Amino acid sequence: MSGTVGIVQPSYIPWAGFFDLIRQSDVWVWYDDVQYTKRDWRNRNKIKSPQGIEWLTIPVASKGNYHQTIDEMEISTPWTDRHRRSLELNYRRAPHFGEMAPEIFALYQIASQQSRLSRINRLFIEGISRLLGIGTPLKWSRDYQVEGSKTDRLLSICVAAGAGRYLSGPSARAYLDVQKFASAGIAVEWMDYQGYPVYPQLYGSFEHGVSIVDLLFNTGKAAPQYMRSFRR
Repeated sequence: MSGTVGIVQPSYIPWAGFFDLIRQSDVWVWYDDVQYTKRDWRNRNKIKSPQGIEWLTIPVASKGNYHQTIDEMEISTPWTDRHRRSLELNYRRAPHFGEMAPEIFALYQIASQQSRLSRINRLFIEGISRLLGIGTPLKWSRDYQVEGSKTDRLLSICVAAGAGRYLSGPSARAYLDVQKFASAGIAVEWMDYQGYPVYPQLYGSFEHGVSIVDLLFNTGKAAPQYMRSFRR
């Protein structure tokens, strides 16, 4: 293949940069058979409100489950109605809420029937990718024979997927052994999350790191214009 492979841990309604990484990949690997981390992006994200930043958090049964993987994490209590109400309360005056809310809320209806966090996150990311016109094929990490941990595990996936380039988030610089990738003939490229354009946004000063739903409700079908991979 010799294409670009992105390997991403699932997040709940992530920000625009997450979707840019997906769009720049020829294959996107859903990396959910690794340990779940608390107080992370796996089950929560930020939106704007008149009072400032507000967190939307999916309740998960994580107490005592210190070694569960992301794909094993289960929902603990009903949550979708509360998240829908929060989005409506905070975004009903956004210019494109009426256009985008039916699409987004339909995902919440399906999510209410799901019991696993990873399945819910995949549902939202695939649905929002369609709204953004992103068609990168998705593979489960467990579709590949992997071995080792961290660098070796990621490298195994890239080799199995036929990667010529591995596109990674910048936080992996702390542990990724780039030389191992080079020895396997795979170039490593780091996502650059600087320079994202601002867009019309509710409630005071602009916030870059909020969920993609903020961009969709405020800009509608023009959302891709504010994503770097579409502007290239």
